[in-house]
Amino acid sequence: MTSQTRAKKSFDCLAYKQRVQAEVYQEIKDMSFEEEQGYFQRRAEEGPLGQWWKRIKAASQSRAEDP
Repeated sequence: MTSQTRAKKSFDCLAYKQRVQAEVYQEIKDMSFEEEQGYFQRRAEEGPLGQWWKRIKAASQSRAEDP
């Protein structure tokens, strides 16, 4: 019979995810659909992947303008 040893976690991913989702819900719960879209757009642009998001958005727009 084999025994399994589990390492002690210092970070609980599910608890973190649930906490962040609850925080976002509190921020957007009274927003209209359009306000929510703006909220998530701003968060994407201002977050840690903001520069990447801006490059993707610019590339997408330049492709749409090319014949």
